[in-house]
Amino acid sequence: MRYFFFAFSMLLVSASYGGGVRGTVSNDAGELLPFATIYVKETGSGTTTNSEAFYEISLKPGNYQIIFQYVGYASLTKEVIVENDFIELNVKLQTQVVMLKDIEVRAGKEDPAYTIMRKAIAKSKFHTQQVDGYSAKVYMKGTGQLKDYPFLMKGQIKKAGIDPDRVFIQESVSEVEYKRPNTYNEKVISIYSTGDNENTSPNAYINGSFYEPELAKSVSPLSPKAFSYYTFQYLGTYQDQGVEVSKIRVLPRSRGDNVFDGTISIVEDYWSIYSLDLKVTKFGINFHIIQVYKPIEEGVWLPVTHKFHVEGKVLGFEFEGDYLATLSDYKVTINPDLDVEIEVVDEKVEKELAEKLDNQVKSKEEQEIQELLTSGEEVTRKQLKKVLKAYEKNELKSIDGGMDIMANRTFKIDSNAYEHDSTYWAKIRPVPLNRGEQRGYDILDSLNQVREMEEGGDTLRNSKRKGFHIQDLVLGNSYKLGDKGHFTIRNPLLNFNYNTVEGFNLDYSLAYSKTFDEKHWIRFGPTARYAFAREKLSGFFNIHYGFGDKLTRNNLVVNTGRYVSQFNSDEPIHRYVNSFMSLFAERNYMKIYEKDFVELKYHKKWHDEVDLHVYSEIAQRRELFNNTDFTVFNWKGDYFTPNAPVSLELPDTSFPEHNAFTVGASISYKPFVKYTVYNGRKNAIPNSSPIFEVNYKKGIPEILNSAIDYDFLELGFKDQFEIGIRGLVDIHLKGGMFLNSDKMQFIDYKHFLGGRTPFTTLDPVGSFRLLDYYKYSTNDKYFAGNLNYQFRKLLVTRIPLVRMSGVRENFFVNYLANDVSSNYTELGYSINYIFRIFRIEFASAFQDGQYKDWGVRIGIASNLMNAF
Repeated sequence: MRYFFFAFSMLLVSASYGGGVRGTVSNDAGELLPFATIYVKETGSGTTTNSEAFYEISLKPGNYQIIFQYVGYASLTKEVIVENDFIELNVKLQTQVVMLKDIEVRAGKEDPAYTIMRKAIAKSKFHTQQVDGYSAKVYMKGTGQLKDYPFLMKGQIKKAGIDPDRVFIQESVSEVEYKRPNTYNEKVISIYSTGDNENTSPNAYINGSFYEPELAKSVSPLSPKAFSYYTFQYLGTYQDQGVEVSKIRVLPRSRGDNVFDGTISIVEDYWSIYSLDLKVTKFGINFHIIQVYKPIEEGVWLPVTHKFHVEGKVLGFEFEGDYLATLSDYKVTINPDLDVEIEVVDEKVEKELAEKLDNQVKSKEEQEIQELLTSGEEVTRKQLKKVLKAYEKNELKSIDGGMDIMANRTFKIDSNAYEHDSTYWAKIRPVPLNRGEQRGYDILDSLNQVREMEEGGDTLRNSKRKGFHIQDLVLGNSYKLGDKGHFTIRNPLLNFNYNTVEGFNLDYSLAYSKTFDEKHWIRFGPTARYAFAREKLSGFFNIHYGFGDKLTRNNLVVNTGRYVSQFNSDEPIHRYVNSFMSLFAERNYMKIYEKDFVELKYHKKWHDEVDLHVYSEIAQRRELFNNTDFTVFNWKGDYFTPNAPVSLELPDTSFPEHNAFTVGASISYKPFVKYTVYNGRKNAIPNSSPIFEVNYKKGIPEILNSAIDYDFLELGFKDQFEIGIRGLVDIHLKGGMFLNSDKMQFIDYKHFLGGRTPFTTLDPVGSFRLLDYYKYSTNDKYFAGNLNYQFRKLLVTRIPLVRMSGVRENFFVNYLANDVSSNYTELGYSINYIFRIFRIEFASAFQDGQYKDWGVRIGIASNLMNAF
C-alpha cells in the first residue's frame, strides 16, 4: 500500500508540473557515463546524471536547448519540444577529438602549456573581480558508506545501528548569493537526510575557487606560485560550444599532500576554466574533484556542476563518500569596471610585443595603466597583475572592515527546511536517486516509524534513561535545570591521580552554570580533593562570570580555598604523565606545595587583537613532603627524589610557611590579525599575525603580612609563517629580568617548561625536550628562544607514500641563556602527524657547545589545526 501511494504521488507531481526530459547518457561504446553534466540553456539550470547514468529534468511546455557534457567527451546539444509528457532522450557522447596545434616542439623548447597557464594565471585575479555578484539555487547531495572498521569495534558499531552496507544520504537545496569581493550568503530552504533530521546540518556549499591561490590549503594550478609546485603538459586543443579549449596535464613536481594531479581545460582568449578533473590527497584521504563551467554571460564562465569523491582509512575505519552540487537559476551582475575584453601577452614568448607595450606605459602612472587596461588593448601579464592587485586593494579598503576581513559569510536554515515530504523532493530533486540511495531512504522510513513509537509512549522508550541515576555519582553527568541552567557532576574517575606527596588522590567537582542572555553568563561550584597518603581533605570554590560581546568579552574569576600547586604555575608536568612515571618508572618529577588562598583574575579581550590579563592573589604557602614510596615496579634504585626541587642558583629550595601577596598583568597584541565573518560574527584567522607580549608581576611586602618583595618583567614574541615550498616556521622568543629580588622564595623564581619524561603534553614551540624542570630556574635576567621548521620533504618524506599519508618532518632548536644555564641548547628532529595526530621527536642537548644528553619524546602533533 505504501508503494502504491508513493507511485500515485509521483504521478500527481508529474501531472502538476507538465512534462520534461529523461533518459541515460553513454559514450560511443555504449558505456554509461555517471554524473555527466546536463545544462538547460533557456533556464540556466545545471544538473547531472546519477551514478547509474540516468537523468530526469522537469520542464514547463516549450522549446529547449539541452547541452550534454562529460569530461573527455565532445559536448552534444539537443533541441527538444516539451509538452505535457516526458520525452525519452538517450544520448551518446563521442570521445573528444583533441588536435595538437601547429606548434614546433623541439628539444630544449618550452612546452606550449606554459604559455597557456601563464596567461590563465595572469588573468585569474581578473576572473575573481569580473563579477559584481550573482545569485543561484544550489542542489547538494552527499552520500557516504562505511566500508570497513576494526574487528574490536564490531560490537559498538552494531549497537549504534550502523550497517556497513547502508548508504547514508543527505540532500539540501539552498539559495546562495555572492557579492564582490568576498561576501557569500547561503539560505538552506530544504533538507532531507537519512540521519537525525533534528540535528543534522546540511552540506555547506563550497565557496572556494580555483582562481584563488589556495583551495582548502591546497595549491591551485592557477596560483601565482603554481610553477614551483607543478609541471604542465600540453595535451591538445579542441573546439566545443563555439570556443577553442586547450587541455593541460597538471603534474606535481613532488607528489604528496596539498597538490593536485589531473587535467584542467582552459578557454583560449578568455583564459578561463572550461572544466577540470583533479585529484588531491590530504592526510592520506583521497579527493577526486570534477567541475564543469558554462558561460552564464558573455565571457563569464561559472561552475554549474561540482562532483567530489572521497575515500580513505582513518584508525582502521575505511569509508567512501560522494558530494554533488548542481547550480541553477544563475543571475549575474557584471563589474562595469572590468566589462572589457583583454588580450594577455606572454613576455617570455612574445618578447617584441611585450617590450613595445612596456615602453608605452613606462612613463605613465598607475591610473593611466588602469585606463589602458579598461580600453581593451593588449597588456602584458606583469601589467595586468600590477593593475588588478592595486584594484583589489582599493576594493578591500572600501568595504566595512577593510583589508582585515578575508571572507564574510552568512549561513541560515529556514525554519521549515526539515518539514518537506517525499512528494516535494521528487518534484525538486534534479538528480534521480539510484537504487542504493532509495534503499537508504526506505530504511529511514522504518527508523522514523520506530522513533514515532518511542515518542508516542511505546515501551521502546524505556530504553532511554533520563534524569539522575545513582551511577552518575561515579561516572558524572550533566542535567538541564530550567530554561538556561545546567548542573554538572564531573567524572571523578578522570581526576584520579598519584604522586609521592599525596599518594592516590581524587578530585570531585560540581558546577552550576546559567546563561542570562547572549552577553551574560555565570558558572560556580566546589572542587573537593582527598589525598589518601596524607589523609587530608582540601578543596576550593570557583566563580566565573562572563559578560560583554563576544569580540570584547570580559571574564571575572574568583577562586578561594586550600589546594596544591606545582612550583611552576605553568604546570610543565601533566598529572596523568606524573602518575604513570611515578607508578611504573619510579620517577616523581612533579614538585608541589600547598596554599590557602584567595585569587582574583580579570580577562579583557578586544577583537582578538589585544588580550589583557590582570590578577592578584593572597596566599599562605607551606612546604609539603613525600608521604609514600609506593610503585608498581620497584626498580631498587631509589629513584624517587624529595619534594624539594633541585636548583643550581638556590642550593636549598625548602621554605618556611609564609604569606605572599602578588599582583600582575600581562598583555598580548596582534597588530595584523585577519578575520573571517560568519553570520555577522568576526572570527580571527589563527596565526594571521605575530604576537607581542608584555608580562609584569609584583610581590608586595608587608601588606597582609606578605613576606615577599620582587618585581618581574618579561617581553615575548611569537610568529608563524611559510617559507619556501610548503616550509612552515614557528618562532617563540622570550626575555626577562627581575628588576628587584629583595625577598623571594623559590616558588617566585622564573621557571622554564622543561621535559624529562618520554611523553610531552606541552606546545612544541615554547618548551624544552630534555631540560630539567627547575635546575636552571633564576631570579635574574634570562633569554629563551624556540625555533621549529617544518619541511615538506626531508628524509622519510621523500618516500611518496609516506608524504601522501600526511607525515611531515621538523627540525627544531631550543636555547636558554641565564647565569647558570651555560648556553643550554637543544637540537632535534621530529616526525609529525603519525596516524595524523601523533609526533615522535629525537633531541640532543648541549652546554657551551659540548654534548650533554639525548632523548626520545612522544606527543600530539604540532600545528595540528593548521593541517586541515
